[in-house]
Amino acid sequence: MKNNSTLGARTIHTDHDDRHKAPTTTDPSHGIAAAITTMFKSASIEPSSVASVTIGTTHFVNAVITQDHTRLSRVAVIRLGAPFSKHAPPCIDWPAPLRNLILGHHALLKGGLEVDGSLISDIREAEIVEQCKIIKEKGIKSIVINGIFSPIDTVEKQEERAAEIVQRELGDVDVVLSKTVANLGFLERENAAILNASVLSFARRTIASFQEPIKNLGLECPVFITQNDGTILSGDAAARLPIRTFSSGPTNSMRGAAFLVGKQDHGEAMMVVDVGGTTTDVGLLLANGFPRQQAAYSELSGVRMNFSYPDVKSIGLGGGSLVRRIDGKMHVGPESVGYKLPEKALVFGGDVPTATDYIVAAAKDLAIGDTSKVQGKLAGEDIDAFKTETKRMLEEIIDTMKTSPEDLPVLLVGGGAVVAPDELKGASRVIKPEWSGVANAIGAAMARVSAVIDTVKSTEKTSAKEIQADIEEEAKQKTIEAGASAESVEIVEVESLPLPYIAHKSRFIVRAAGDFDYTRSADFATLHVESSHKEATAEPSDPSNNSTPPSTEANGIEEDPAVDIDFSSYAPKVVKREWHISETDLQWITIGCYILGTGGGGSPYSTMLRVRQMLRNGATIRVMNPDDLKDDDRVGSGGGAGSPTVGIEKLSGDEMMDAQVHMYKLFPGGRATHIIPLEIGGSNGLQGLVLGASSNMNIPCVDGDWMGRAYPTKWQTTPVVFGEREIVFAPVSVADGNGNVLYMPTATSDLKVEQVIRAALSQMGSHVGTADGPVTGSETRRWAVEHTISLSWRIGREVARARKENRIDNVAESIIDAAGGPETGRVLFKGKIVGVERKLWMGHIYGEVIVEGTEGTQFAGKIKIPFKNENIAAVRLHEGVETETGEEKNEDVLAIVPDLISVIDAQNGEAIGTPEYRYGLLVLVIGITASERWTIPKGIEIGGPKGFGLDHLEYKPVGKFVKPISVIDEYDGKL
Repeated sequence: MKNNSTLGARTIHTDHDDRHKAPTTTDPSHGIAAAITTMFKSASIEPSSVASVTIGTTHFVNAVITQDHTRLSRVAVIRLGAPFSKHAPPCIDWPAPLRNLILGHHALLKGGLEVDGSLISDIREAEIVEQCKIIKEKGIKSIVINGIFSPIDTVEKQEERAAEIVQRELGDVDVVLSKTVANLGFLERENAAILNASVLSFARRTIASFQEPIKNLGLECPVFITQNDGTILSGDAAARLPIRTFSSGPTNSMRGAAFLVGKQDHGEAMMVVDVGGTTTDVGLLLANGFPRQQAAYSELSGVRMNFSYPDVKSIGLGGGSLVRRIDGKMHVGPESVGYKLPEKALVFGGDVPTATDYIVAAAKDLAIGDTSKVQGKLAGEDIDAFKTETKRMLEEIIDTMKTSPEDLPVLLVGGGAVVAPDELKGASRVIKPEWSGVANAIGAAMARVSAVIDTVKSTEKTSAKEIQADIEEEAKQKTIEAGASAESVEIVEVESLPLPYIAHKSRFIVRAAGDFDYTRSADFATLHVESSHKEATAEPSDPSNNSTPPSTEANGIEEDPAVDIDFSSYAPKVVKREWHISETDLQWITIGCYILGTGGGGSPYSTMLRVRQMLRNGATIRVMNPDDLKDDDRVGSGGGAGSPTVGIEKLSGDEMMDAQVHMYKLFPGGRATHIIPLEIGGSNGLQGLVLGASSNMNIPCVDGDWMGRAYPTKWQTTPVVFGEREIVFAPVSVADGNGNVLYMPTATSDLKVEQVIRAALSQMGSHVGTADGPVTGSETRRWAVEHTISLSWRIGREVARARKENRIDNVAESIIDAAGGPETGRVLFKGKIVGVERKLWMGHIYGEVIVEGTEGTQFAGKIKIPFKNENIAAVRLHEGVETETGEEKNEDVLAIVPDLISVIDAQNGEAIGTPEYRYGLLVLVIGITASERWTIPKGIEIGGPKGFGLDHLEYKPVGKFVKPISVIDEYDGKL
């Protein structure tokens, strides 16, 4: 069964049905040897005819999903970059059971780079040596080293230097450099590196056991392991990066399934349910025959990562799943006997009731093992309860993966597919193609070879196009070196990202892929993985001997407070006109903030983690209605300024609070009594919650902000629109979190404040915290865009509700309803991103994204969305028709600033920021009418087309502004 490995072998030529399926065994090498030997006998294949053996294994991902402590090593994490990231320690966003199992130690040390490659600080050998002593005392043998901006560190090589010190001090240990595992995205890269390190020792043992029977059978051919993107790794590469194989099983099965159904169901999307011995993996096979991919981030067992990953969800249901009644309720999985099925299951003479036993007992005519051992021996009501529970589990996971309530075909594959019924709710039909049991092996045998180049280059003396061409050639050559035939190699993915606030620097990501060149098989046949002496030989835990009840966290995933609540009865806590934020509220506000960011503002994810940790540590986070402010209240403001690219890598230290502290040290007027976010869009939308609830301030956050969205500059704010003060944003304090503070007590204009901060940014790490001098309560009531935290909450609630009710297809309409209904906004477009261009000018990212609709729908054709950090407009394109000026015409503008234009991920309803735009993403584009604060003449001048250099276009609202309803007004006194 598929619970451990799938083997696909390509022969040079044969006219036979060269397939054989064998159950896996305690030692996977026995199963592999049995399968190949049988193929040799049944199909008369000579060993010399075998060009390669490709193995798709779920060993490593199963270790994580089942949280098997005998296969997962404890990991120590050394971070380089203090004081940054101090508020988001390693594994902060992991499910508690998995975090407690894997994370053994962590330390935040000096080191790390700025985005331009300069030092935050150099590493300190004494600090690393001291941590090595602690790690040695704890007996930890797997260490991850993660440095800020390490993926672009080609000069200082801090991770490499730190690894040398660790290796010298600790000897025979595994050291994983985060930069070898994933790319930019500090937390997500670290998460992937930790999982990789945890499974490394087990991976070496397993891959060595894969290679041994190949060698013993006289096959002089290479052994490959499939990756999760449908390509292959050599055995030695997979032993270093086993995480790349995570979820390769579903990818293999889905690609194999596409081959098996062929023209029968071509052009139709379908759900593929891959049932193995331990888990069931479910994913959507798109009409083009390839699996749907997750968007900007991927997730496994509640752990968020940042490399390409099929959009697959797994549950602990398979042929080897334990079946037990606990407190009267029938439980199926997640514990499994896995590869021990042939000795543990009742039908094979064992004493453990498994899903296979119950299926055999129920089917009557299913010839698996000794049917007499179960038929008539298991209680009829237990068999019925098993069938009901299994059907419920499958229907629930299928329902979760759907993006609309309509039924769609369900394709059953995998060795454990016998546990699945012939009819399922939500399936228009259930298909089990011939050879479905070996779909995984077919997909593995079809896998290609790929290589990725991810680098930062200077464009000062050479054009970006020339550099990209060189990198493409390098990627092609790297793919050929990995085993691809030269004539088959093609560039399949290209991304160019200018780096904000860094002159003449761009990040290039290029992926090439090609078919394996079997004429060069001998070049790869000698690569062999040795299991080092430090490997433990412990067998995986046997869940059949575990008398404890099965975990209620089948996949190690904690409940999502944004979704797993009763929407009809949930009410936020409002006490004496103050809203006390809960984790559920926080999750909804976070979703809403990014959508209101209109592509900019930076992801609020890491800030959300910080606020959540504050809540869990006992903080009370209060929000108040701006209507309740007194005239003489003092309302401060603060937030981050800089590049979103920096924000995902250089996580906050104390720069926001440093700026506030220095402001009120130097400002003579006294401390603020309240805090208001600078902007609601993106990460800054949550900064008011962080600052207000901090021990330094402990003041309420105002339910409003100065933008009602995200804008790229500080002068594009409502206090400047109203112009009641000659200057609003001075005094201002700016801190980089590394000991450098800039204070401007006065300035000639708000524009000059912006210009000074932008000039300082390049010398302060391209990301800073700012604090603005306070304004009065009466000014806040006049200037603030009101109830935007409430609006974020309502938008996030509707996205969460749409997910729970599987209405993602109409989530855009739900967002508009939350924003005020059809009169205030509309769905502008639905389609797929087919082009992205970016350029850097004056520190801001300018560019445009092209979205193509579906023929035959109201969203046929293409639109473009120009952006300057944030989305500026949505403009319909006419194929082959040029305007006289080569620019947009008013009649083609679907929406334009100051109205909000947001791009939503069509697969989960969450916002996609401009740095995350990439080819192939399915998106929804919505327009929402701007606040009435912006639609006065001065507001349109500052925040409208003219403010972005689009003087030839006029602002026409997409609808009528509807003032958001205050959560405080609605729920006050209802608890």
